[in-house]
Amino acid sequence: MKNSFFSIFFLLFLLACSKVEPRRPINPKPSTTVLKETTKKYKVLKDQEEHKILQLIERDSLTDYIQSKNGFWYTYNNKVEADLPIPKQGDVVKLHYNITDLQGNTIYSEKELGVKTYKVDKEDFISAIQKGIKLMKEGETVTFVIPSYNAFGIAGDSNKIGINTSIKSKVTLIKIN
Repeated sequence: MKNSFFSIFFLLFLLACSKVEPRRPINPKPSTTVLKETTKKYKVLKDQEEHKILQLIERDSLTDYIQSKNGFWYTYNNKVEADLPIPKQGDVVKLHYNITDLQGNTIYSEKELGVKTYKVDKEDFISAIQKGIKLMKEGETVTFVIPSYNAFGIAGDSNKIGINTSIKSKVTLIKIN
């Protein structure tokens, strides 16, 4: 009887000690709150960038800018009226381009960048130009005004283009293969 009493007591002691205490989170702030705050900050930044771009377009009243559904603006410097094809996914195009800030100061010249060979939608390139090339015909020159979220974003290019920097780029489509 004594053995059964000690066995039951020992079993109850083991069960009482095995209670697992859940760990509390290190950061008590829910991740959805952080996400909401970040989203709000980037929306403000996006609105500020678009405001600067719209001011630029307003000051350049002699040029007709078209707003793309993809979040950038563009204008034709040289428009080809002939019924020529436009690049489609998988085509290889040759182009030259430059990159300036919104005030027109050169960041990268055409000479620095050289002729670019680009496989449409199959390579990583400046997002707005990737989409903008598909609006162009061979021989056309287009100036793109690109907010940072369609250019180099929050990282910049780790060289001459800083974080959250809107840019302009003058692109000439040389050849479509």
